[in-house]
Amino acid sequence: MYFRNIIILVTIGIFGCSQQKLNSHEVEARQLQKNDWKSQVREKLMSYGHRNWIVVADAAYPMQSNPAIQTMVVDAGQLEAVEFINNSISNLDHVDANIFVDKEIAYVKEKNAKGIENYKEKLDRMLRGKPVESRLHEDIIKELDKAAELFNILILKTDQTIPYTSVFFQLECGYWDAASEKALRNIMENTP
Repeated sequence: MYFRNIIILVTIGIFGCSQQKLNSHEVEARQLQKNDWKSQVREKLMSYGHRNWIVVADAAYPMQSNPAIQTMVVDAGQLEAVEFINNSISNLDHVDANIFVDKEIAYVKEKNAKGIENYKEKLDRMLRGKPVESRLHEDIIKELDKAAELFNILILKTDQTIPYTSVFFQLECGYWDAASEKALRNIMENTP
């Protein structure tokens, strides 16, 4: 009986320790998965270029049926994801971005969407100095659909539960801007 109790205690101790290690590994794996979206987005950004889009969307953003539009659910808040995309694009030479936000957000009030005012303030600070344009949500979606006929689009779906908070990054060439392109076309038209 004495040896049987010792064996039981040793067994419990061994399996208890291994269970703790397993839980520790599970936590580590979950942390890697949580941050894995950033690695995947970095890879996309390296292959993306002029005319690709990256959308940081709220939780209710629909999964679109066009195969050129990839939806990735990320374990991150809206502002964290916007900041990551914004900083990542800023650190690349080959792309820059035109940024669009839903025009409707200016009309959403705190009484109808708790947290909207704080979100707008933080987003404004985060994107200060960037080319940000407001457009109607449906108009942006139509432009995405049209772009998806030829180009890939990545949608990062966050846990955000405030309406009209999606931020749309339309990628442009980072080393050749619209003014340079216009000047080139003008020269081409006026040169025999």
